[in-house]
Amino acid sequence: MKSKNTINRRDFIGKSALGVSGLILSSVLVGSCTDHNIPDPNDPNQNGSFDYGIASFDPTVNSIILWTRVTPSAGTQKVTLSYKLSKDPSFSSVLKTEMIDALAGDDFTVSIDISGLDSNQKYYYNFTIVNTSTVSATGETLTLPKPGERSEVKLAVCSCSSYPAGLFNVYGAMATSEADVILHLGDYIYEYGEGQYGTNDDTATLGRTHLPKNEILTLEDYRTRFKQYRSDPQLQLAHQKKPFICVWDDHEIANDTYKDGAQNHNSGEGSFAERKQNAIKAYHEYIGIRTISDPKIYRTFTFGDIIDLHMLDTRVIGRDKQLSYTDYFNSAGQLDAAAFQKDWLNPTRTILGTEQLGWLGAALNAGKSSWQVLGQQVLMGKMYVPAELLIGITQIVGEATALGSATPATFQKFQALLLALTTIKARFLAKDPSLTTQEIARISTVLPYNLDAWDGYPAEREKVYAMAKGKKLVALSGDSHNGWYSDLTTAGGEKAGKEFATSSVTSPGFEEYLGTNATSLAGFEQALALLVDDLNYVDASRRGYVLTKFTNNQVIAEWRYVSTITTLNTTTTTGHQETITNL
Repeated sequence: MKSKNTINRRDFIGKSALGVSGLILSSVLVGSCTDHNIPDPNDPNQNGSFDYGIASFDPTVNSIILWTRVTPSAGTQKVTLSYKLSKDPSFSSVLKTEMIDALAGDDFTVSIDISGLDSNQKYYYNFTIVNTSTVSATGETLTLPKPGERSEVKLAVCSCSSYPAGLFNVYGAMATSEADVILHLGDYIYEYGEGQYGTNDDTATLGRTHLPKNEILTLEDYRTRFKQYRSDPQLQLAHQKKPFICVWDDHEIANDTYKDGAQNHNSGEGSFAERKQNAIKAYHEYIGIRTISDPKIYRTFTFGDIIDLHMLDTRVIGRDKQLSYTDYFNSAGQLDAAAFQKDWLNPTRTILGTEQLGWLGAALNAGKSSWQVLGQQVLMGKMYVPAELLIGITQIVGEATALGSATPATFQKFQALLLALTTIKARFLAKDPSLTTQEIARISTVLPYNLDAWDGYPAEREKVYAMAKGKKLVALSGDSHNGWYSDLTTAGGEKAGKEFATSSVTSPGFEEYLGTNATSLAGFEQALALLVDDLNYVDASRRGYVLTKFTNNQVIAEWRYVSTITTLNTTTTTGHQETITNL
């Protein structure tokens, strides 16, 4: 078999599709098949260790991707590994074994796509360095069910794991949860350097300073950062115990990435295209994805007749540059609303790109399962807030960024604003006839809170809702570091679906700017849920994940939170639960 350098992913997909009639086949996505000459027992290249664990990715009804990375001896260009696959944790009966070369050109990572497996089946696997006693941990994985084989599917949804921000207790909690599969919606790593975003008072004490110390730019930088994250024992345990389905967000490349640039990339950092290429290569070395080409990670997974899961790329492949309010303020500090609205509502602005949007339309149309589920990065629900509140939040964030915390006077002003707006909104909902036109305008003059989310691309959001019309649509979202539950509604107010958005693994939420006072945070959460029409629930300060349990007739979503990320504790509490039966 050719190496990854001489065969493309389309060829691999074609080869892996040959797994039929009980024949278990494999395709090497990263690494290289050996010529099956067993290495010399005295070969010094065969020294090494499995310091970064094992993992499985992208399960289907008959296939799974197995992954590992070997730490080689100095100067080595190739280490020959073997893997074993079994239905039994003791490997008393081995279904598949094969030798693979871990190559320096792939940072000694290997990803093997194994097909021809039984559906709805648990499997066990491990790796060995050939001619040594060095064996990896035993991994557990599974294949997806065919229609009728399962009555319930359980997905753990997570995103945003900043290494310096704290311990990965959320990964530890998901590892021991009842989830069948972990969905990682991006920001698996962060690109910042030592002392930058994510760093806090506990970073040094916990020994979680970013490596390399600089902001990552080169291929070796990205590889080093992935190795640091994958050295974490709780992340290793999650990968060992559960198969992952992943998409990237922005920080796998740089903050607020779009198709040809990023907020956190400047001309002094060289070519963005080269940086993106480095990041994508490292991502595919450390995250297994079954896709036709490296940049195109959108794909569908079918869980029996219960879920069609469409994993999207709202970040890299097609996204137009984000709009910024600062570009629409005049010299007097007033927003040019007409100019902003013209650009904001431009029907050609895209977050998916034409090709991916067409693919999604076809996938939704073809989807026959009870639920059509979007696994994607950024908030989809409308987060339209009163213009006054947006200005207030912007001021809080600006002062906290510049000074470490907003001033007491700014906090007091913000609290007064929240009280005034929520009082008006409560009176409005109660149909208070004494409300003035000016008061109504204060709560009805709204602007999208986050232009980096779907709110910045409203015309394309409407196209997606139209494509999903008549389907039971659920969006699973990450990116924001806070927990959310929202109605998905069209511009005309029609119901389109529901959104369950997860908090982060460690990255800070609103508490970074609003402080940690429980009373103040609770007041902010209640105010936001009242003032934002489509928002039903928000958690502004806790770290955790969402466990979703799908049946043909309902979905139960639980927002689960850990109590701390500064000491090892994987116990979770359920902060909120929703049961959806009818959309």
